[in-house]
This record gives sequence, structure tokens and C-alpha cells, in this order.
Amino acid sequence: MIQRKTLGNGLRIVMEPITTVRSVTIGIWIKTGSRDENNQINGISHFIEHMLFKGTSKYSPKQIAEAFDSIGGEINAFTSKEYTCLYAKVLDNHVNFALDILTDMLLNSTFDQSELEREKKVIIEEINMTEDTPDDIIHDYLAEVAYKSHPLAYPILGSKENIQLLSRDDLLHYYQKNYTAENIVVSIAGNIADSFMDHLTERFQDIRKGNKKGSLQKPKFYSGSLKKSKETEQGHLCLGFEGVGITDKDIYPYMIVNNILGGSMSSRLFQEIRENRGMAYSIFSHHSSFKDTGMLTIYAGTSPNQLEEVQHLINQSLDDMKKNGITKKEFHNSKEQMKGLYLLSLESTNSKMSRNARNELILERHPTIDEIVKEIDQITINQAGNVIEQLSLDQVASTVITS
Repeated sequence: MIQRKTLGNGLRIVMEPITTVRSVTIGIWIKTGSRDENNQINGISHFIEHMLFKGTSKYSPKQIAEAFDSIGGEINAFTSKEYTCLYAKVLDNHVNFALDILTDMLLNSTFDQSELEREKKVIIEEINMTEDTPDDIIHDYLAEVAYKSHPLAYPILGSKENIQLLSRDDLLHYYQKNYTAENIVVSIAGNIADSFMDHLTERFQDIRKGNKKGSLQKPKFYSGSLKKSKETEQGHLCLGFEGVGITDKDIYPYMIVNNILGGSMSSRLFQEIRENRGMAYSIFSHHSSFKDTGMLTIYAGTSPNQLEEVQHLINQSLDDMKKNGITKKEFHNSKEQMKGLYLLSLESTNSKMSRNARNELILERHPTIDEIVKEIDQITINQAGNVIEQLSLDQVASTVITS
């Protein structure tokens, strides 16, 4: 059973004891990401995530790495558009040890100047790697088209120019503003006792309170196109349609339509473009949801001389879906796929920790598995049809990378 507690400083703890496993996954989630940045400091959330590994008043960078290697555990972090997460997975007998290091990284990172300058080079190489991966960078280009000057258009990594210019004072100012108790959720799942909540309370109750973040400006979705030239063997195509936020009543209908369109091996785009015609290895669709908006994206990679035909086939598939709808079999299979993937995803402590944290951060509630399955079951084919009607080729953002 999930346990929740809000401390006096506003920090929230979500804990799910699971007695049938030996692992424990701990996640510290901070409600800040590239969406909270401006153009001058874009990339700073991700930069701070890197610096959390670069030494504390107690542990050197190497000691942090060695600590988890020595117990067969893993530690990592990631930054998204809307939050940053520092997490570790260990055996249950090492949970206090892991929690001590994670907490120290969160609260006592030194942001050492020499480490900071060295890490700038690492992040710039990470940006270079992304720019050399067209099927990755094209999604950043698509966000630029769809969201224009809104922060959701910013790449999470930032620009090389920004990374070079960011100072230690810049990072500390952003850290002190955002890494406060009311913006933090601690999520833990695995083989822990119910009484472990008392230990977590004691460990996190003195974190500085700060100010709770206000509501963010909802972005407008723009149609438009962008073409980039790169020396690549393949051409790359991305189409984006306005979707819905994670709390929207249509979130599951959008996911059902996505599955049928290009979200699975049996989907229309995969079967027609890859299986029937052999024109692409990678062809898929995906619905990304933020707190208040979303985007349904279609991606294809193919030979440059086939790009136009592949786009025509995608448009044709969308037109057919709008004119003729979806079949009862497609609708049924898509719902069953959604339920199956959801249930299978909850078999690890990692996924339970992440699910609970996101629910706390975004929904501020924890629907049960039965509630979610029931909600999916109650979706009608007409609701899916209403979503299809909104996928207009007159209101699409598109990006192309070709040589």
C-alpha cells in the first residue's frame, strides 16, 4: 500500500513497501526542468543535475561512483522538461547507505569551480553527440516549430554557447531558488518496513522551505515547417499534432489512437511503411504529455529519395483514419495493449518509484491499478474518433533532416 506524507517544510514523501523483492529504489524528484528556464540560462537544470555527481563536502566524485559499484547498486539522474530526478537502486540491506549519499548529493554538493569547468566540456560533448544523432535532434527541432518562444521549445541540454557562459553563481542561484522542500518529492519503493517513513521524515524535515512554484504559462501550439540539411545516409521526418496534458480527460483516448496509428508493431504505419513496403526501419508515433499540454508525434527515417513518398503514405494513413475511423478489433486490441503494458511496467521497484513520484508531482493523487484499468475499459470508440478528428494536416508542425 502506498503511504504519503507532507512534512512541515512542504516536502512530500511517497513510500510503497514491497515485501516480495530484495531491491529498493529511491528517487529524489525536483520540480524543475528546462521549462522553468529562460533563453539566457537554457540548459542550467541539466547542468546542475551533472554537478550533483561532482562532489560534496563528504564525498568526492570518485567516492560516489565507487560507493555504488562496491555494493552492486546503481545510481543515475535525468532532467526532463518539467522535473529533475536523482535516483538509486540497491539491495535492501544497503538502503540507508544509499540514502545517505543521495541526500548528501542533494543538499551538500560543492559546485567546485574546477569540476564545473571540466563538466562544461562533458556537456558540450553530450550536445555534440545529440546533434550527430538526427533521429534524436529532430525532436528538438520539432519542439522549436510547435512551441516557438515558449520554454517548452528549449532543448533540455541547452546550447553550447549557454553552457560556456554559465557561471558557478548562475548555477547556485538557480539551485537555491528551485531545490527547496516544497518543490521536492522523495519516492521510495521496495523491501522496506512501514516504519521507514519515520526515518525519511527525520532525514528530510530540515530542508529549506523556500517558495512553492506557481502555475506555468500554457503554450500555444503552432503549425509550420522546418528543413535542416545534414550529411546523413537517411532522411528524417517528424510530424507533430497538438495533444493533451497528463491530467486531461482525453489522455487515454489519445494513447489508444497513438497505438493504432504508429505506437506498436501491429500499428497502421509500421505495417504499411515497414512491413508491406520496406521503406523504413524506424517508423513510429508517440504521445508526449506535460502537465497542461501534449504532442502526438510521428517519426520516420528513410532514404532521402523516399522522404516525399513516406510523408505521402503517412498523410494517406491519417486521411483514411479520419474518413473511415478505426475498427472494433483495432480499438479492442489497443486498449488491451495499454492495460498489459501498464501492468507489466509495474513489476519493478524502479517503475513503481517513478509512477508514484509522477503521480505526486503532477496529479497530486494516486489512482489505484484497478481505477486506471477501469478508466481504460470505459473509453468508447466514439471518444477515440473525436481524437482522430482533431489530427488535422492543416495544423501540423513538421521537421525534415536530409542531405
